[in-house]
Amino acid sequence: MSQQTEARTDDAVALPADADAEFLARLGRRVREVRDRRGMTRKLVAREAGVSERHLAHLEGGEGNVSIVLLAHIAHALGTPLVELIAPEAEDTVEKRLIRRFLERLPQHRLEEVVFRLMRDFGHEEAVRRKRIALIGLRGAGKTTLGSRLAREEGMPFVELDREIEKETGIPAREIFALYGQAGYRRIEKRTLERVIREHPRAVISVGGGVVAEPDTYELLLGQCLTVWVKAQPEEHMARVMAQGDLRPMAGNDEAMEDLKRILEARVPLYAKADTSLDTSGETVEESFIKLRQLVMS
Repeated sequence: MSQQTEARTDDAVALPADADAEFLARLGRRVREVRDRRGMTRKLVAREAGVSERHLAHLEGGEGNVSIVLLAHIAHALGTPLVELIAPEAEDTVEKRLIRRFLERLPQHRLEEVVFRLMRDFGHEEAVRRKRIALIGLRGAGKTTLGSRLAREEGMPFVELDREIEKETGIPAREIFALYGQAGYRRIEKRTLERVIREHPRAVISVGGGVVAEPDTYELLLGQCLTVWVKAQPEEHMARVMAQGDLRPMAGNDEAMEDLKRILEARVPLYAKADTSLDTSGETVEESFIKLRQLVMS
């Protein structure tokens, strides 16, 4: 083979000089995005993946050079397929891309119309879906207080999904995480939600804040229930949880508030997929309850 031919061959396979850096930066952003969306601290992911927290920090900063084996461990700790970290578009189809482009061109008020039409034509009828009211959001927003009262006044069962998960497994939620990890817990959560929906054609359901990070489970919830994002300012979330006697959010973590804000910021686009939202910041229980009742019973 001539030198000229070899040169052309080398040119054909050569990558841009900054391709590696660009890939690592994209990978780091993706790992950080998935971790924040799932509400997992860097320390927790590092421990479950068997890597150092410093190594994970370098990876998220786009500075790490991680082996495929370690990356597989990190993906497992995050409860996500490895391909989602390195090639999130891999499962895209032409149809999905066309639909996405079409939706991106629609104004917000037309998007709501499209959602209702899809639910009418491809899911449960709206009247059936509205009989189950699901409250989602971070701890401390008021889901249990408001949900239990709404269920009582409307004569419906009140179901806390976390409690149902504990009944299903026979062990406390914290032990489920310890035994099965984040991914195992989310599998049990989906199975339990399917049972709750099957057993309760009419109910108020309080759902853990992390459910939005699991696409299949969240889609099930959105398709089968009228969903309300119950929210508050991060400081109120933290204060309410601690007022209930739970000091774990602050235990051994001086950056708890920053973690909470980052988790909330990462999940806002997911929570925003709910049918409606209720901001309980600075309001009494009575004020928030009146608003909730108007939202779901109108």
